[in-house]
This record gives sequence, structure tokens and C-alpha cells, in this order.
Amino acid sequence: MFSRRLQWPYPPNRLSRLLEEKRARGAAVLDLTESNPTRVGLRYPAEAIAAALHDPAVSAYEPAPRGLQEARAAVASWHAAQRGLRVDPDRIVLTAGSSEAYSYLWKLLADPGDVVLVPRPSYPLFDYLAALDGLRVAGYPLHYEADRWAIDFEALAAACIGSGGPAPRAIVVVNPNNPTGSALRQADRARLEEIAGRAGAAIISDEVFLDYLDPPPERGPEGAAGDRIASLLAAAAAPPAGAAAGRSGALKFALGGLSKSCGLPQMKLGWIVVDGPDGPAGEALERLDLIADTYLSVGTPVQRAAARLLEIGGPIREAIRGRLEENLGALRQAVGPASSCRVLRRDGGWYAVVQVPAVVTEEDRVLVLLAEDDVLVHPGYFFDFPREAYLVLSLLPEPGTFREALRRILARVER
Repeated sequence: MFSRRLQWPYPPNRLSRLLEEKRARGAAVLDLTESNPTRVGLRYPAEAIAAALHDPAVSAYEPAPRGLQEARAAVASWHAAQRGLRVDPDRIVLTAGSSEAYSYLWKLLADPGDVVLVPRPSYPLFDYLAALDGLRVAGYPLHYEADRWAIDFEALAAACIGSGGPAPRAIVVVNPNNPTGSALRQADRARLEEIAGRAGAAIISDEVFLDYLDPPPERGPEGAAGDRIASLLAAAAAPPAGAAAGRSGALKFALGGLSKSCGLPQMKLGWIVVDGPDGPAGEALERLDLIADTYLSVGTPVQRAAARLLEIGGPIREAIRGRLEENLGALRQAVGPASSCRVLRRDGGWYAVVQVPAVVTEEDRVLVLLAEDDVLVHPGYFFDFPREAYLVLSLLPEPGTFREALRRILARVER
């Protein structure tokens, strides 16, 4: 009597069962999988957030499929101030977070049974999101060479051709990727658009972590122009004044939201920026209007407060950046040249990947760390790393917790 979109039952794995047992016994687990910035000891301006939501206008309901004009204008202004991008408010669609944004785009671009391409390694949520809309997921690889992660463009092009079956409807990139931290370069963007254009596929760029580059954007990654980190929208999603109205290239969608950019996951406000040729982009927006109007899921209070929350999010974002830099510095200092471990280079994001000796399986290693050292980390296979052995560490936890957990990890690995 139930849908077959997801393959139930989903029994808990060994790691989740052990964690549940540990917590039931009251064990003090050092959690290096934490991804919620509101739970890691950062100072939040609670009164300012509450005041932002205290607006008499919330008593009126004015449904708008793309979101209230004032909220979309605030998001466009934020892109200009934070990222130096010209974004037309009329090309912004507000959503209740990035998961809903994906669902809207799956409905827009694909029919049940169609294929979307996602990076591997990456966050496993894609498999669930696609399945819930009746789509199939195929992976394209990121590879680590020359001391950095990068898209395997030959494999991506081959995946677009497939084995004689239907071409993929969309190519997903995560910029920077979770958990590898690898970011899109300007040269990558051009290659990606070329491949997508030949395949007739749209590009979806998840840019929720783009404000957490290493080093931060204001210092700017150095290097040749083609090697600079770029948003999918870096060519601008709105033409300068007096420029021709037409656009060229593939149909593109960039995702963002308050959850990561402002450290406010509880506010449930995300956005889709639509870019590309005027004809396809205009049609996409019309269809998104119908999809969004069917749900109208974004609440009025958060839309009315959008401009103030984006402003409040600035200091929160800086606090998160400081936390990431401090913990990353501690990690790099602890895992020196003499260590049997290696910290893989990253461009940004909230996570770090540590390669450890493959003398035991990843599953056994993380189980022992939890069982005997009270430390919780993600194994690489959770993110579909192509081989062992990797540990994925969140850089969000309080520095004291992070350093002690790291000490226990390295002591266990070096035994």
C-alpha cells in the first residue's frame, strides 16, 4: 500500500546503533559530524533575530509564487554586496530551503524515470531527493590529483552520452563540494557549460558554501584568471545597464539560502537564481511559477524579515569563518609531515577530509573510534569516496572539542 520511491525498510547501520547506545548510557561523545551552527557555541544575536521577525505586515497574506518582491530584492542586493554579482530579482525564486529547491527543479526539468548527474564523492542526500521525485541518479567522478580535487570532465562527458539511453536532464555541481571542499574554477565553468550544452542538460549549481572559501573571498585566491574560483553566475545573472538583453550558454540554476550563508538553518529560506538564454530562462521561470504556486511553502514572516536577516547573518558568517579557520589550522598543525595521515587540500566549505592508513576498513575504524574513544566521525564511504581510507571531519565544533577529538583520532591511528 506504500510508494516504492524509497526502498523501505531502512534499518539503522552499525555506527548509528552504537551511537544510540552510547548516548542512551550518557556517554560524552565528541561529535565531529556536527553540521548545525546553532549547536557549536557560537554567539547568536537572539534579540535581533526576534526583532527582525516582529513585523506587523506578517498579519497579511499576499501569496506570490516566486516570493515577495521585497524579499527577492533583498536577495539580489545581498548577491551584489557579498559576491559582486548583478542578479535580477525577477530571476529569483524563493523556496523553503535548498532541498525544496532541488525538488522544484526536478519537477521542472525531468519526468519520472529520467536521469540526473551528481558528483561523487558528495553528500548522499541527492539519492533521496531524486528518488522522492521518481528520478534516477547517476554519478560523475571528482578525482584528486596535483594536490586538488577536480571534476573528471572526460568522465562527465561520457556520462552525458550514457550507454545509448536517454541523456541526463541535469548536471549537479556543488560549489564548493561537500565534503571535498573543491570549488569551481572559471575554466571549469566554461567546460561545464560546453558539455551541458552539447547534452541538452541544465546545470544546477549548489552554492550554499560559496561564502566559506579558504582564504575568504575578500583576500581572494591567487592564480591565473582561468584558475580563479567562480560562481556559476560569475558572468552576471543580469546584464549591465545598456547591455544587450540576450544571453548565451546553457540553462543554469544557482542555489543559495540563509541556512549556510547566514548560519540560520532554522529560518528555512532558500533561493534559486535562474540564468541562461532569455528564451529558455523565461520559460523556466513561467513553469517554476506554476510549481511554486502549487505549494506556496515559504512563510510570510521570513520573507518580510529577509533583508534584516541577511544583514544579521553577516557577523554570524564571520564567526563561522573564524571557527573554520581555527579548527583547520589546528588540524594542519596536528597532521604534520611526520604523520601517517594526510589532510587533503580543500578550497572551502565546512568539512575537511583526512586520508588515513588503509590497514583496517573505514567502517571498523569509525566504529572503534566511537566505541573506545567516544569520537564520532564520518567514514569516506558515506560520501561515496571511490576507495579507502578517509575520515570526514566537520570544522564547526568548539575548538576544545575539536582538538581533543583530533588528539584521540591521531593517537588511535598511530597505534
